[in-house]
Amino acid sequence: MPVYFIADLHLSESRPELTALFLRFMRERALQARAVYILGDLFDFWVGDDEQSELIDAVQTAIRAAADVGVECFFVHGNRDFLIGSRFAERAGLKLLPEYHLLDLFGEKTLICHGDTLCTDDVRYQRFRKIVHCKWLQGLFLRLPLSLRLNIARKIRRASKSDQQYKPSEIMDVNPQFTAATAAQYGVRLLIHGHTHRQAVHENGGLTRIVLGDWHADRASVLRFDENGFGFEE
Repeated sequence: MPVYFIADLHLSESRPELTALFLRFMRERALQARAVYILGDLFDFWVGDDEQSELIDAVQTAIRAAADVGVECFFVHGNRDFLIGSRFAERAGLKLLPEYHLLDLFGEKTLICHGDTLCTDDVRYQRFRKIVHCKWLQGLFLRLPLSLRLNIARKIRRASKSDQQYKPSEIMDVNPQFTAATAAQYGVRLLIHGHTHRQAVHENGGLTRIVLGDWHADRASVLRFDENGFGFEE
């Protein structure tokens, strides 16, 4: 039975075609899997487990259906949905993982993460990330009225899109030296991550780094692993 890895779907009400693609994946391929790992940014943004919508209900139900038939479903927080908490995870049958997680992937010790922590050249983003990951600040934010949280999230999202237009593309990719050092720290030769939207397989210095792509209306980026190796599926 295969293991699937996906990331960077950025599901939102404004992109129903992406939701349909994800639901089809969960209904068809995921049900034949041993495990599904979602490496962040499943949603375009997340303001708290108390938010309710048809989109959230559909995604939650689809993951739960796979979990209920024995498919292990895991989630690593992304930079857009780092506030997904235990309430949503429990309803969906998801197991929340830390930002770096080791697993045995068909005999290969493997490190998985979202990938934003590897982009250390983007100093401005790393500074912002450190702030929004403060637990006390998150606690204050989650106490705000839902409507206010949604409004703040939309403003941050617009500002982020504008900011990215002026950033050199190279600083939004992983830092090679930091990435290699992180892999060495965990003692792995295989690293899987998303975030950069640059689907690829990199071989360098004995490290295989597999980058998951983002999803589009006509194309999913799904990494399949089984006993025979790995490959990308659309």
